[in-house]
Amino acid sequence: MKQRISIFLVVLFFFCSISVQAAEVVKIGVLAKNGPAKVLKKWTATGEYLSQKLGKAVEIVPLDFDKVNAAIEGNTVDFFLINSSMFVTAKVKFGAAAIATMINSRQGQALEVFGGVIFTTAYNDSINSLADLKGKTFSAVKKSSFGGWQMAYKTIKDAGMDPFTDFAKVEFAGKHDNVVFAIQNEQAEAGTVRTDTLERMVASGAIAMEDFKIINKQSSSFPFVYSTTLYPEWPLAKTAATSDALAQEVVAALKQVKKDDPAAKKAKIIGWADPLDYGPVEELQQALSVGAFK
Repeated sequence: MKQRISIFLVVLFFFCSISVQAAEVVKIGVLAKNGPAKVLKKWTATGEYLSQKLGKAVEIVPLDFDKVNAAIEGNTVDFFLINSSMFVTAKVKFGAAAIATMINSRQGQALEVFGGVIFTTAYNDSINSLADLKGKTFSAVKKSSFGGWQMAYKTIKDAGMDPFTDFAKVEFAGKHDNVVFAIQNEQAEAGTVRTDTLERMVASGAIAMEDFKIINKQSSSFPFVYSTTLYPEWPLAKTAATSDALAQEVVAALKQVKKDDPAAKKAKIIGWADPLDYGPVEELQQALSVGAFK
């Protein structure tokens, strides 16, 4: 009888252990702006790094644009990495909180902020300022793209125009490179992409910078051409249901990531910093009536 009880307890312990391990899976949702395969290629090494540091399984979950809010509201992920504007929506609507800001690596530069570029071809003499955009055709990435539309939208609105009524047409090309090619091929007269897009495409040989003219060009120590206010890079955030204790563990681990670690090199980042102030992003949403304030 005692032997049967012992066997029963061993079996019970075994299944309980399996249940605990299953419950220990930490899920990190990542915006799949270029498809799930690219998300996994970039961020699987970070998941493996965190698994080792935390002593529990970490799963990277690619999220399409239209799946992000449902995953956060339903707590089907514990943490998520999405663009700064989408994060503000999750913060206001679902109680999410930023726990770290990504330090991006673009053309060898370490960047905690980014912006938008408004541009036309170098040969378009009719567009030299924001005011000249009136009555012109304009190309952007997506309505939900922070650097590829919303930043420029705010800059244009601050200049006293509404693109949807003052421009001849606003079209969304889906990807940053598509916008650049649309301008290059004169399928649209002007457009906007996130900072470093033009420089990246120049470096790859796809375009020549001298073929383009930057509208409302700003000047600072920021290493790339830009036309808008600069805003904080993408945050890693936790859902409302995720414990502060687990979040602190994740942050402590991420702050140890070095730029030469596989987790950084695969993701094309330098590392992670304390979360920046996303208040200006929230102000942008309010001004444009988008995101949480739609």
